[in-house]
Amino acid sequence: MAVVDRNVVLEALSALTGSTVKPYSGNKGFGYADELNILNFIANALLQESLRSTNATSRAQASSLTASFSTALRNELFVDMDEFFDPQYDCDFTNCTDNSVCWRGNEAYKRPCGWYRVALKVVNKYPDGNTWLGPDGWRSHSVDGEWPVSYHGTTIEGAKGIVRSHYTAGSGQQYGRGIYSTYDLSQASGYSREFTSKTNGKRYRVIMQNRINPKMRKVCKRQDYWLIEVPAGTSPAKEKEIVEKSIRPYGILLKQV
Repeated sequence: MAVVDRNVVLEALSALTGSTVKPYSGNKGFGYADELNILNFIANALLQESLRSTNATSRAQASSLTASFSTALRNELFVDMDEFFDPQYDCDFTNCTDNSVCWRGNEAYKRPCGWYRVALKVVNKYPDGNTWLGPDGWRSHSVDGEWPVSYHGTTIEGAKGIVRSHYTAGSGQQYGRGIYSTYDLSQASGYSREFTSKTNGKRYRVIMQNRINPKMRKVCKRQDYWLIEVPAGTSPAKEKEIVEKSIRPYGILLKQV
């Protein structure tokens, strides 16, 4: 899989968001309300899965959060391909066999062998700069200020199971409200989205590759899972602020199955 067809990538976005994602073309239905961009991608692909899927209470609480990102829960979304993707940073790990451990944000990181990473255009998208990404290129060490890597691949039914099994936020709580992810790609892969491409008829798994703010995450009882807590009762504006400074997708991983 040396190069991934961009139509397949759009299908992957559709699988992650639960909406039909189309490229922006001229003035066809494109505006703030139906635009998929780097910032509201978090709501579409992370929040509605993580918050609506845990239990009835969480699903009810999630409505305020997704409301703060106006595109959530829409049937059709439009994306500016040039602004959303950054092909110069795509990386083909499909034939990678080196599973050696390196470090990102002072946490262990293994390259996603067997997957193809489609890079998102995140450089200069956040007001605090690009330190959270660290420098580009292969390296075995961390640098000051960069965030650790985490993966999110949870389907609704999968979320119910892993929340019950792994997430204990503290005494008297079954689990916390927020966004869960893991540094263990094999764990995330088990709860990945799958779709059959209408472009080529092949079946793929898709998960998100993120950076997570080490100052904002909570380590769960099972330590290979991390939580970005979004407390119930937080205002939509504050929820949006918490998420944007806590967890940032920077790649989409695809694997043919």
